[in-house]
Amino acid sequence: MRILNRDDVAAALTDREPAVLDAVRAAYLLHGQGRTRVPFSGFLRPPEPAGSRIISLPAYLGGPEPVMGMKWISSFPRNVDGGLQRASSVLVLNDLRTGYPIALLEGSRISASRTAASAALASAALHGACAVRTAALIGCGTINQRVLAFLARVHPELEAVLLHDAVPDRAEVLAAELRVLHPGIAFRTGDAAAALSARTVSVATTDSGYWLDLASHPHRPDGQVILHLSLRDLSTASVLAARNVVDDTEHAVREHTSLHMAEQETGNRDFVHAEIASVLDGSVRPDTAGTTVFSPFGLGILDLAVAREVLGSAIRAGLGTEIGGFAPGSHRVTAAMAEKSA
Repeated sequence: MRILNRDDVAAALTDREPAVLDAVRAAYLLHGQGRTRVPFSGFLRPPEPAGSRIISLPAYLGGPEPVMGMKWISSFPRNVDGGLQRASSVLVLNDLRTGYPIALLEGSRISASRTAASAALASAALHGACAVRTAALIGCGTINQRVLAFLARVHPELEAVLLHDAVPDRAEVLAAELRVLHPGIAFRTGDAAAALSARTVSVATTDSGYWLDLASHPHRPDGQVILHLSLRDLSTASVLAARNVVDDTEHAVREHTSLHMAEQETGNRDFVHAEIASVLDGSVRPDTAGTTVFSPFGLGILDLAVAREVLGSAIRAGLGTEIGGFAPGSHRVTAAMAEKSA
């Protein structure tokens, strides 16, 4: 089994944004064609620390290069107060013939990259031919840092980005980092109202309070796209007033997401207008009027798609460590019988 630690994964992902975008797009299209298997994620919530969880995402991704495995990802929000990353993750890839594990990858960078790439793809697809010159990041952690990297790829016309965080210093720190990485874009910080004046707004916070009511910010641009990555920030009224696009309806409308709360209030899912695969393949046209909210639950197939790219890149570059002893070995009876018959 090949093991890739965080440095191996980081090296394998360096300057690979186009490949990651292609991998995520292909995974979404295969999902739309029914060529995937995505069981519901499992949630483990320990009693302490409050608000913490670990999620298992098993998946199978078909197509010309099928892959299967599982992501095991934790979210411990209190880590941030101690200077640690909120999320940590590992990915296991399995052999499709035997089921044996063939690779173990540090998964937090893969998870952040696939989330950011899916957000950027949705922004590009949902805006159609409309130019996106302004964007905003609400929540200034790792996810939105990666989102900006991919937004800059799909919207090369991007000119200005506003950052907002419940802790203003975090917004200032991220703005300073992004100015170095993207010198052609103007970055500034401000309040939520200013952020919601942008054409594309990425919301990625650790809040689960359904606090963001879009009706309280009436001066938003027509045709705005809200990338609701944290899934539990928007009020029910905001969901019901918007055009809603998800990655998978069965996954997105559960586990107390804002869409799940809307379903509980209305008793139906009529407010979900499309899944992103149908927008990417052209069967559903983007609505460039009003507000469109993209709420991706985060499908394990995306992690598999990016992990496959990372593993291939790592093997070509000689990254990682091959370790034996993870296969269970030969079957005592059938192996002996095969040896006799030979």
